[in-house]
Amino acid sequence: MVRVKRGKAAHKRRKKVLKYTKGFRWGRKSKYKLAKQALQKAWTYAYRDRRAKKREFRKLWQIQINAACRNLGLPYNKFAHQLKEKKIEIDRKILAQLAREKPEVFKKIVEEIKK
Repeated sequence: MVRVKRGKAAHKRRKKVLKYTKGFRWGRKSKYKLAKQALQKAWTYAYRDRRAKKREFRKLWQIQINAACRNLGLPYNKFAHQLKEKKIEIDRKILAQLAREKPEVFKKIVEEIKK
């Protein structure tokens, strides 16, 4: 039976890892062992932070909506509760955007809720 040598496959695999670590600093971009560890850590952080980003934006939108609501005399918690009771299904992202860019439309929504 012919002996199987893995040099080509190993080289390809190492090259792929080093391609992903382009832009990293010092030996983490050029030494395979360090690059592999750095890449694993980077992907771990990326996975975690993609989820954290969603939470952070939701908090930001709530703060923006709260500020806009308080200017119109209604705290955020009552505003959110009334939205749910009146079955108005506009998500926080859109509400925050309306509060920032089109305050007159947001004011109409708040007035509708106050009724």
